[in-house]
Amino acid sequence: MDQLRALRYFSKVVETGSFTKAAATFSVPASSLSRRIADLERSLGANLLKRTTRVVQVTEIGQLYYTQVQDVLAHLERSDESVRSYQASPKGFLRISTMVTFGERILIPLLDEFKALYPEIILDLSFSDELSTLSRDEVDIAIRGGYAPNERVQAVRLMDNDFIPVASADYLASNGTPKHATDLRDHQGLFFRTPNGPHPWMCEENGQWLDVSGKALTISNNSTWLRREAVAGRGICMTPRWSVQADLDNGKVQELIIKPKVRVTQSKDLAIYLLYQKQQYSVPKVKVAVDFLVSRIQSP
Repeated sequence: MDQLRALRYFSKVVETGSFTKAAATFSVPASSLSRRIADLERSLGANLLKRTTRVVQVTEIGQLYYTQVQDVLAHLERSDESVRSYQASPKGFLRISTMVTFGERILIPLLDEFKALYPEIILDLSFSDELSTLSRDEVDIAIRGGYAPNERVQAVRLMDNDFIPVASADYLASNGTPKHATDLRDHQGLFFRTPNGPHPWMCEENGQWLDVSGKALTISNNSTWLRREAVAGRGICMTPRWSVQADLDNGKVQELIIKPKVRVTQSKDLAIYLLYQKQQYSVPKVKVAVDFLVSRIQSP
């Protein structure tokens, strides 16, 4: 028995004094509504209504029961309205997981505008370069670099994620400037550690891929620290262009022009992706966040 529906039917019969009028309210046959209430009475072991050919009267216990269930129905209605409101406008906690450097340099500068547009959204922002599984972790949106993921999520390409070799002028003055990719083997390397190990330095020559990694001086999953080490003249770092652009512009480091081109993977299609579960796009807070971030960040 659907007790909640039966309670609603019973309450409406008490209020209208008629099975027919109550049934019309719910657009159901009066006979169906009457059977539901009869099932409710059997489950309670009490007669809630007196039925005659002309009128319907509430019994004494029926009146007491009616009074008590009104609080339940009112509370449920408020809960339903809260859910409808939640689904109608962007509000509530929005959990975003982002790569550390991307979050610091690109995402955070956008959040003041986002919060001004959607003041009822409470941002819960976490920084991590580890992979997130949206179906397992409590994350609405994740921003990650690499390849389009295989898990069943929606992946929107935000921007390219090409890695370039950089070093400070002081380091190059002391250690020389590599021209050919194999020259890197004689240099100090600052390596980013992925879940699969440090990014190697690779190049393609004569149809073959060569490992031209320098001598490991520092290995870390914190790209901000690696970039600071490069600025301080500790060694050469392979890092995404977008993450080091400010240091390139102010001369703290310079891009090394090396032939053949040095990469951290054989793939030529690294990118930054915004990830979310497809069904969550219908939730207003997720939809507005996805649309906002894509419009502000996405490059052709």
